[in-house]
Amino acid sequence: MRTSTNPSKKKGTEWESAIVGYLREHHNPAARRNVQAGRFDIGDIDGYYLHALEAKAEKTITLADYIAQANKEAIHAGALFGCAVVKRRMKGVADGYVVRDLRTDVRLVNRLKIMEEALQDADFDRWYDIDEELREAA
Repeated sequence: MRTSTNPSKKKGTEWESAIVGYLREHHNPAARRNVQAGRFDIGDIDGYYLHALEAKAEKTITLADYIAQANKEAIHAGALFGCAVVKRRMKGVADGYVVRDLRTDVRLVNRLKIMEEALQDADFDRWYDIDEELREAA
């Protein structure tokens, strides 16, 4: 088996692996790297709830390109939202930037708002307990 000598590819793979490790610990134990699918790519990482996730660890940051790619890959993946997780220089994975366009973010926040209101209506005590727990964890 031949190992890649491309330093950019190695850096990208390390960033993807770091994100997967973080997601497994803090979000979804089943998070994993996706196999590249060319023009029908579904994002770099699977397991970030409702999202197609594009991982970027580049010296020159081009947000517009990252977001366009993430949104296109969300469609391919059948995900509701696309986002890019951009490495922050000289920082660890938890300090990376999650980036999406305002249109996508408003759709996400609207969904969150509607779902919270539904839970409040259905079971206020459960909503209150969850809200309190998440506020303490912040």
